[in-house]
Amino acid sequence: MKTVLVLSVLLCAAFAAPVEEQEQTKEAAVEAPKEQMASAPARYNFCPDGWFSQGSRCFKFINTPLSWYSAEEHCNSLGAHLASATNPREYSFLQQLTQAAGQSIAWLGGFNLQGRWMWIDREGFYYTNWYCLYSTSSNSCLYLRTADGWGNTQCGSAYRFICSKNPFSC
Repeated sequence: MKTVLVLSVLLCAAFAAPVEEQEQTKEAAVEAPKEQMASAPARYNFCPDGWFSQGSRCFKFINTPLSWYSAEEHCNSLGAHLASATNPREYSFLQQLTQAAGQSIAWLGGFNLQGRWMWIDREGFYYTNWYCLYSTSSNSCLYLRTADGWGNTQCGSAYRFICSKNPFSC
């Protein structure tokens, strides 16, 4: 039992070590310049490799176009959900992440159910940033636009997307 306790403490200490500098991911998913991601203050990084820390969550841009439903399934396979944008700073970060991947549109986790907008990750839908809002009866999924606010379209459209999840914790 002592061994398990000692190993747990060492594991937590290893995850709590400050990150010197965020390395660029080797995957083709996101090749973000360090300058863009270095704008966040230095802090402890508990995000897995290839994920970027913003606020209290980890984000990853997936550069494969999928329908909204398939994108959510892919995020689920990574232990995540499609990303929500809960404030202007977070939305700006997601726009930068999308631009760094060379894209101008990406799925977010917003959807309309019976006339009410919600986030798939159960965050509160209090912040809104609509650029264009079309009829929700046939356009019930939300996407990010790098040039301005978000829009809604048919969920079967194929876009690249952003996943988010909580960081590792001990």
